[in-house]
Amino acid sequence: MRDLPYAHVLQTWEWGEFKRETGRWEPLRLAFQRRGQVIAMASLLTRKMGPLRVIYVSKGPILDYRDIDLAEQALGELERHANRFGVVWLKIDPDVVAATGMPNSPNDQPNETARAIMGMLRKRGWRFSEAQVQFRNTLTIDLKQSEDEILAAMSGNTRRKIRVAGKKGVVIRQASVDDLPLLYRLYQITGERDQFLIRPFDYYRRAWEQFMLAGLAQALIAEYEGVAIAHVILFHFGQKCWYFYGASGNKERARMPNYLLQWEAIKWAKAQRYAVYDMWGAPDTFDESDSLWGVYQFKRGFRGELTRHIGAWDFASHPTMYYLYQQAAPKILGAF
Repeated sequence: MRDLPYAHVLQTWEWGEFKRETGRWEPLRLAFQRRGQVIAMASLLTRKMGPLRVIYVSKGPILDYRDIDLAEQALGELERHANRFGVVWLKIDPDVVAATGMPNSPNDQPNETARAIMGMLRKRGWRFSEAQVQFRNTLTIDLKQSEDEILAAMSGNTRRKIRVAGKKGVVIRQASVDDLPLLYRLYQITGERDQFLIRPFDYYRRAWEQFMLAGLAQALIAEYEGVAIAHVILFHFGQKCWYFYGASGNKERARMPNYLLQWEAIKWAKAQRYAVYDMWGAPDTFDESDSLWGVYQFKRGFRGELTRHIGAWDFASHPTMYYLYQQAAPKILGAF
């Protein structure tokens, strides 16, 4: 699966097992073969809610979406599963890029493959989901560039803050599973400061530890005088490395540890021969009203390419039940 186009860490065996353990989701894996070779895969997460059932294919299915016949075949099999189980909805969220650049700007570049896939989905009765789970938009950095080229492309302010961190004694080290309580404490502080809810330690321990031990995650810690002041946690698979988690303490923030952490994370991902560094999240609405605007301003300084995906699409076995569910049911997907 690692070598398939659009491979994603949220489609791995490990992610399915993690969601089984922590979210009452039951994984089902499908593989599609052609002449004895696996050409597509899908990890389906199924969850029961009383008499109802839903299926979510997080960042999948994985296949070459330029092959329309293969895409049709994979979707047809997913639809058959939905009909067989009578699910309220089947949601897919393939990592297919719809366009790059700011919408309605001279740099707005639509992707013809995505246009064909979205047309096919509509023709087959799928609908763009009102309940998006993953970030549709993100910023990506091409790691095929040299380090000097990546650094030179950044804003002058971002380069300056990277240098400030180094001059002010910030040191970056790789973390191990022994650092998990420390990572969580910094994450707690960040949640309290930025007013977002976090889960109990056991949830993150399972996610971070299992993926680190499986070689699918790496944490970096910023320290000043031997004290941890910030961290990032990277997940990596296939051709991509994702910046999934970040945290910082309330002290020593003027030393700009988050800027140096991102630069070291980019260099780490490049050294591991990943092709893309994904900063995992950009606004849906590109103005200050969006809750991600402040984070986006930080990420934008690294001058990644704004990348917009096709988002999540739903297939309903029972359209009436789907409509009622969308109107009345609480959000159950949680954080993926």
